[in-house]
Amino acid sequence: MLKDFKKFILRGNVVDLAVAVVIGSAFSGIVNSLVKDMITPLVAAVYKQQQFAAAHFSFRGSQFMYGDFINAVISFLIIAAVVFFLVVQPINHLTSRVKAGKEEAPEPSTRKCPECLSEVPKAATRCAFCTSKLTAKA
Repeated sequence: MLKDFKKFILRGNVVDLAVAVVIGSAFSGIVNSLVKDMITPLVAAVYKQQQFAAAHFSFRGSQFMYGDFINAVISFLIIAAVVFFLVVQPINHLTSRVKAGKEEAPEPSTRKCPECLSEVPKAATRCAFCTSKLTAKA
């Protein structure tokens, strides 16, 4: 049982996923800091507020923190754009180039009769049209 667990953990996919999660969370922290410390202060300056993340409105005693929500949306959009343009697009481009290089024409299942030039199955020993004897080709 422990051998199977060790085999599972040391598989390439699991290790790659673990690395991706760690790097993704670190990148998320950088983007969140960029949005919180650089982008939303600019937005706050436009709206003449001290801190945009603290922007809110109240309704029946409840506070709705729309500034913090907008920070999260901007962070998500930046992370999604980076992942799309720096990971998804290059991988799609590479896989399409690899597929284009590997595509081969399928082997034909018919051949021409040497007597009447009709299309006959590859494994046929007689032509269905002129009945001439054919050598079987596998």
